[in-house]
Amino acid sequence: MEAERKRKIKTGRVVSNKMDKTVVVAVESYRPHPLYKRQVRRIKKFKAHDEQNACRVGDVVRIEETRPLSKEKRWRVMEILVKGESA
Repeated sequence: MEAERKRKIKTGRVVSNKMDKTVVVAVESYRPHPLYKRQVRRIKKFKAHDEQNACRVGDVVRIEETRPLSKEKRWRVMEILVKGESA
């Protein structure tokens, strides 16, 4: 019997919503520098599917990994955690 695979979940801030039904989410993480051991901020951007076009720039959202939806879209917006101020 196959065990259910857990999908990866990330939390990030919407940095662009110019595309139709797609948002760009920046996920921030901190890693120690390999030599100096100082915490270094790392920002990675993901394209996520937003079916209702509800996300705005500045919103904090939770995204979930899913099957490939297009060439670069492999994530889906699960929920909007905090409504942000758009610039």
